[in-house]
Amino acid sequence: MQQNFWSKLPKPILALAPMANVTDAAFRQMFARYGKPDVIFTEFVSVEGLLSSGRERLLVDFWFGQNEHPIVAQIFGNQPDQFEKVANLIHKLGFDGIDINMGCPDKSVEKQGAGAALMKNPERAVEILRAAKQGARGLPISVKTRLGYKTNEIETWLPILLKEDLAALTVHLRTRREMSDVAAHWELAADIVTLRDRMAPQTIILGNGDVETVADARKKVKETGIDGVMIGRGAFGRPWFFSKNTPSLAERLAIMAEHAELFQKLYKSDSKKAEGKLKNFDLMKKHFQAYATGFGGAKELRVRLMKTENAFQVRELTQNFIQKLE
Repeated sequence: MQQNFWSKLPKPILALAPMANVTDAAFRQMFARYGKPDVIFTEFVSVEGLLSSGRERLLVDFWFGQNEHPIVAQIFGNQPDQFEKVANLIHKLGFDGIDINMGCPDKSVEKQGAGAALMKNPERAVEILRAAKQGARGLPISVKTRLGYKTNEIETWLPILLKEDLAALTVHLRTRREMSDVAAHWELAADIVTLRDRMAPQTIILGNGDVETVADARKKVKETGIDGVMIGRGAFGRPWFFSKNTPSLAERLAIMAEHAELFQKLYKSDSKKAEGKLKNFDLMKKHFQAYATGFGGAKELRVRLMKTENAFQVRELTQNFIQKLE
């Protein structure tokens, strides 16, 4: 039986959220180097895809370094038997835990009956959890979900999950209908904690949504009694987010260039041909927008970064910009 690492973590627990096409190995490595959170999640990966002939391309999303432990693999899908097989695979790959996405609002994901669609199909959600546990060989199972589909379903949806003896439950404090168009309902976090205390006191509860700083995360934990906070967009472009260090502008831009170089090295993104290229360098451009903001000349730098084709050009641009600062 694997040890449940969640129960050993000091509180408050600070976690780096799984974000599609964002939290790849290069992104996670930057956090491991500059400000490691208590828990790191991979971006979500399709269980169906991991069992298909194209699985090798998807396994790239499960690359991780030893400096990322404890690391949790996030998966999505709709078929219980696939979850059992993939849970076993995740165990073999050496992950510390398995997280099942039951909150993603992406239409293509929901069309498969996965992600947020599982909030409308609780019977299938339970089948998936039990199948994943069967295949996990003791790895702790957690879920990331939302308050509900159209309305607040704290008293109807969350109990279904809590009855399944989860190691951890992360609640994005908005409904599926709300997307990110309204402020996260942190005023409801204490109600979730009360429900957990009544039904499953051993389950760790994390809140997610609109957390911009570590200080803000700690404040929310203190106010609500929640066990920890999962941070996504607030940490975007800030690998130092979880550390006590705030880099200078020159250091921030140098870290951005380092990120681009690591991405290129890992994913062979400088290849002109599709062969050998594991990810397109253009995926880095959303990161550039997050790094290069909030300072004089940022807009001009971003415009130039959007035209880059490889990490060499990014390094050259940033070095020239830094020299002008000096």
